[in-house]
Amino acid sequence: MRALPDCREKLRTLLTGLAHNVRNEPGNVRFVVYTLAEDPDLFHVEETYKDEDAFRAHMATEHGKIFNNAIKTLVENGGSKVVFLDLVI
Repeated sequence: MRALPDCREKLRTLLTGLAHNVRNEPGNVRFVVYTLAEDPDLFHVEETYKDEDAFRAHMATEHGKIFNNAIKTLVENGGSKVVFLDLVI
């Protein structure tokens, strides 16, 4: 997700709080937040859950809903884009 002008630090703060909450979810395996080195307004979140049920539980959390609502005015297109990956090796 890309922070809108002058919203980078607010988004970084929200992501830091979200990371703390998500990492404490029982089904979370990994939750890491990055920025692009040459474009610090672009944030990338890498997250892994132990199974589909754990991901569904994550999506239903109150802290997740609060975060998604809070970023509506902070990021391009009003939210993050979720991309699912399949493990190759």
